Amino acid sequence: MPNGRYSLHDTHDHVPLGEERFSCAPGAAGWRYVSKTYGPDGTVLATTDLTLDSRSRPLRLELRSGGWQVRGGAVDGVAWVRAAADDPTARYATEDHDRAHAFTGASPAFLVATARLLHLDPGASARVRLVSFTGPVLAPRTLDQGWLLEAVDTHDTDSGPLRVERYQVADLETGEQQIVHLAGDVVLAAGGIELEELESPPNTWPTEYGG
Repeated sequence: MPNGRYSLHDTHDHVPLGEERFSCAPGAAGWRYVSKTYGPDGTVLATTDLTLDSRSRPLRLELRSGGWQVRGGAVDGVAWVRAAADDPTARYATEDHDRAHAFTGASPAFLVATARLLHLDPGASARVRLVSFTGPVLAPRTLDQGWLLEAVDTHDTDSGPLRVERYQVADLETGEQQIVHLAGDVVLAAGGIELEELESPPNTWPTEYGG
């Protein structure tokens, strides 16, 4: 699984928030993304482990942050269990379900996952219902986003042509918008996110996975 690093910053005043180190690749079970998020002082703030199935739905999700953990997946919408990280038996866990399409959160993984789930053509748009887990305590919130694939450009690189998709993404409740640039299964840039390192070119998204 190729490795990379995103830098994270506040979208309003650009204060550095740390970085996310990740690996991602398609495989037999689907596409998988694993990462650790670090604060500016090097402290581990969160971990993400997301696997999509062949239709780009969340087959398995595991998040850890702020002393909490969430495990979830697609079950007639999405379902999840939220528990304290020091409760390994999940004795005091809470279970929930929503007829949303997928999950979202702070990790760039969710931008890739949503884009591939929607499988838009250039100029097309869609509305998608997502369950977001907000740090640091992974509090769930259901939201609606609007996605528009504005354009697809091809750039020449040393390793060959690179197909870059430009999306406009809006939170339909708050009206907040961002531009997201994707190449394969890697976010090149988005609100508060910049790709700083990538050991090898982005993985081409398998056609049988959508996108």
